[in-house]
Amino acid sequence: MEENNLRYQIAISLIPGVGSITAKKLIAYSGSIEGVFKESKKTLLKIPGVGGLLAQNITKQDVLLKAEKEIEFIQKYNIKSYFYLSNDYPERLRHCEDAPVILFAKGNINLNHPKILSIVGTRNATSYGKERCNQLISEIVERNHDPLIISGLAYGIDITAHRAALKNNLQTIAVLGHGLNTIYPSIHRSVAKEIINHGALVTEFINAEQPEKNNFVKRNRIIAGLSDATIIVESGITGGALITADIANSYNRDVFAFPGRVKDNYSAGCNRLIKTNKAALIEGVSDIEYLLGWESHPSGKRPIQKKLFQKLTAEEENVIKILNEAGELTIDQICLKIELPVSKVSPILLNLEFSGMVLSLPGKVYTLRK
Repeated sequence: MEENNLRYQIAISLIPGVGSITAKKLIAYSGSIEGVFKESKKTLLKIPGVGGLLAQNITKQDVLLKAEKEIEFIQKYNIKSYFYLSNDYPERLRHCEDAPVILFAKGNINLNHPKILSIVGTRNATSYGKERCNQLISEIVERNHDPLIISGLAYGIDITAHRAALKNNLQTIAVLGHGLNTIYPSIHRSVAKEIINHGALVTEFINAEQPEKNNFVKRNRIIAGLSDATIIVESGITGGALITADIANSYNRDVFAFPGRVKDNYSAGCNRLIKTNKAALIEGVSDIEYLLGWESHPSGKRPIQKKLFQKLTAEEENVIKILNEAGELTIDQICLKIELPVSKVSPILLNLEFSGMVLSLPGKVYTLRK
């Protein structure tokens, strides 16, 4: 039964004209993933947004044969799949409307790691950009943080981020714009093998999917959606890193950028993001700690003195209210409920924690102190 469900889970992502949002709508209207493929064309046409051509594509069933071949591949190479309705689907990504229906991963990693950062940038990285990237990851480790580092295995800043993470014994994820049957660019194959042993290769594409330009644009939403914040190290005025930044902003996630020299073409994109308030300016790990509410020494507990008379802001009262109703919530769930980014919610929670009103639990979970 489980394998049969996997067949349908893979197949729905292969139907021509069916993207992530449409696939989820079809499943919702049909009542189950299997139900989509058992609906008649007449019934499918009653679903909003489904026309004659799309209904015909759904009823063809030929995608089920492709899905069976993909199951053989993932079983042979010990690849894990994550369906968006499954409990193990990445929680951060689940809240993104256009998140993939299914993900494939080669490696062994927790996609719900407590701290996840995406680090991206130009393919034409300068020595300045590479130095900033390497130094940032070194500082992160020196300050006793162990975030999962996500990037796209591309030339320049991406591969620098992966290598720096591996060098500093941090787990890292490479999100691919193609299937797991190939590595692009091929020159990064050795790094990809290391990543499998210290993280994972992740993709939404079946193994036969080749590297296509549009695929790399699509994969950027996974890079943005899997993480707490996206860091743009170096970027020109156009490029994939800026697309990732825009997507992260649309998900209400934090975006950070390193500033560059005025009129430096290689940093023009970062400077533009900062100037237009689409990214917070950072110079090092201390800025990330401040904006995300990270503590540099987790083993050292700061004394908390409960205030008898605490005047709360409207946002603090809102956080107290939703925690009172829900009991326990992760910081991401709190952000979604009050529609604020992590950089805004973290200081609120920290203040409430110091005031003795909120208790921080393992896994970035918060509850009211009894």
